[in-house]
Amino acid sequence: DTTPFNYGPSFTQNNLSDIPKVHELGFAGKDVIIGLLDSGFDWKNRKCFEKVKVIAEHDFVNNDTVTNHGGYGHGTAVFSILAGFDEGELIGPAYDAKFILAKTEYVPTETHLEEDNYAAALEWMDSIGVDITSSSLGYNEFDKGEESYTYENMDGKTTIVTKAAEKAFSKGIVVITAAGNEGNKKWRYITAPADGFNVIAVGAVSSDSVVTFFSSQGPTADGRIKPEVVAQGENVYHEAWYNEGYSSGSGTSYSAPIVAGIAGQLLSAYPYLKNTQVREILLEASDSVSSPNNFTGYGLLSSLKAVTFPNIKNENGKYILNKIFKPSNINRSIWLEYYYNNSDTIKVAKLEKNQKGIYSFNIPEADENNILVFSYEIRDENNNILYKVPERKNYVWRYGEENVHLNLNVPKLNIIPQNYYLSQNYPNPFNSTTTIQYSIPTPPHSSTSQGEGAREEFISLKVYDILGREIATLVNTVKEPGNYLVKFDASNFASGIYFYRLIANDFIQTKKMVYLR
Repeated sequence: DTTPFNYGPSFTQNNLSDIPKVHELGFAGKDVIIGLLDSGFDWKNRKCFEKVKVIAEHDFVNNDTVTNHGGYGHGTAVFSILAGFDEGELIGPAYDAKFILAKTEYVPTETHLEEDNYAAALEWMDSIGVDITSSSLGYNEFDKGEESYTYENMDGKTTIVTKAAEKAFSKGIVVITAAGNEGNKKWRYITAPADGFNVIAVGAVSSDSVVTFFSSQGPTADGRIKPEVVAQGENVYHEAWYNEGYSSGSGTSYSAPIVAGIAGQLLSAYPYLKNTQVREILLEASDSVSSPNNFTGYGLLSSLKAVTFPNIKNENGKYILNKIFKPSNINRSIWLEYYYNNSDTIKVAKLEKNQKGIYSFNIPEADENNILVFSYEIRDENNNILYKVPERKNYVWRYGEENVHLNLNVPKLNIIPQNYYLSQNYPNPFNSTTTIQYSIPTPPHSSTSQGEGAREEFISLKVYDILGREIATLVNTVKEPGNYLVKFDASNFASGIYFYRLIANDFIQTKKMVYLR
């Protein structure tokens, strides 16, 4: 295989996760903002950082903008693994990204104040527009006089840093952290914030893909699989801690920035991806996704698998299926074979790529919850099918959702909501058609002993003009509890302001929408 650069000694750690192949495709984190939280960073006078783009830095320990006084060695090494570029020595996966640096850790002590710094740094990064955060920090035991955490606290909702990390995820940020280096110690398990429900915890393997003895294990206290993924964390090549030059070291501290860099490559290829999509794609792109465990999680992460995994772009209520193919396929013709699960008709469509090498397909509209089943055919110049992607299975996507599935299970339909809900229509304003979502909980006083009919209730969803006249009935029937999508086609009406009202049991709610022809 050819590689676009001379990676020097850093080739092994990069190649284990197929990072050079994604560099060959042209993705290295461009226009993505990645935030690092660590003990400090000495980056201004080191060769591997000559081209790095740092857009902001702050020391939350001393409350200033100088992040390289005291204890900066660890953060410098971590930063170089992610962002360094010194051809022939060290190249990071996301060397072309923009970076925000936060010093949150005071090395001589271990106190809860450092957790507060962590939370403040995440909030600061969010204010700047960070896309991905990565930390090679973990918290469980604290200094004398400070209350330490127990394993039971690793439940995704107790520690200060885990709450902060989950809050960051709720803001749309991809949150990545080291799993911890407790695997061969009495503690053994992951440390906070790696226990977060949505945090991507990263374990460590050797260059032979064998889990290291120190890599912290799962599960969380409430039984969830951890870590999520692994990358090389043993003998990782990096900028030397305090001296000029390079060194090698081990720890999940060094596997986490590799995964953060892969997330940066993925977002530079598809800037529209939500953090929920990024998280699921990274799991799908790991080599044990079909049989995850509490040592390596969903497995060794491949950047190439992530960047070439199909994904969905929601563009004003229209769904576009996008996929990049690995370099050896890019001169072949690409065809999509697809059908909906409620149809026996299989269709094919020839796809064309754009300037970024992305093959796109506008998904035909369907009823809510229909499953699109699809695969790709790679054909030669005579239109003969060489092979299909995926080889043995098909991708599936439920209409109206975000994630494409291959090995991960499609979420169950209609998880029963807790409350009535009427969404704002999308898009809004709209041209011709718009979508409205509503949710129906189990009616009060219903009982399974009364039979399924007791779970149903009459639902009315109607549209009115500015004068209050009813112009359309979207729903007027009995519905079981669940989540529903309905489309409103206004092509026969004039532009203007309209209202839609949901009536269900004692719940009545009205919202406004704007139709622009």
